[in-house]
Amino acid sequence: MQTFIFDVSGMSCSGCTDRVQRMLGKLKGVNQVQVTLNPALATVVVDEALITDYQIEAAIQKLGYEAKIQSSD
Repeated sequence: MQTFIFDVSGMSCSGCTDRVQRMLGKLKGVNQVQVTLNPALATVVVDEALITDYQIEAAIQKLGYEAKIQSSD
C-alpha cells in the first residue's frame, strides 16, 4: 500500500469534497480516501500495482479541480 497526498484547488464547499471523495473511491486500486476542504487535500491510500499518482491527478482534474501531488510514502 502507498499513501498519496494531493493539494486540490478549486473546491469551495463540502459538496465538492464529497464529489471528489466518491469519484476517487470508485477507482480500481484505491483502498481509502479522505478529502478535506480546509486544508484542501486529498489523502489516498492505494495498491500501487493498480493505480498511479498520475492517474489520480487526472481523475481529479477531470472533475474540474486542479490537483498536485504534495507527498507520498
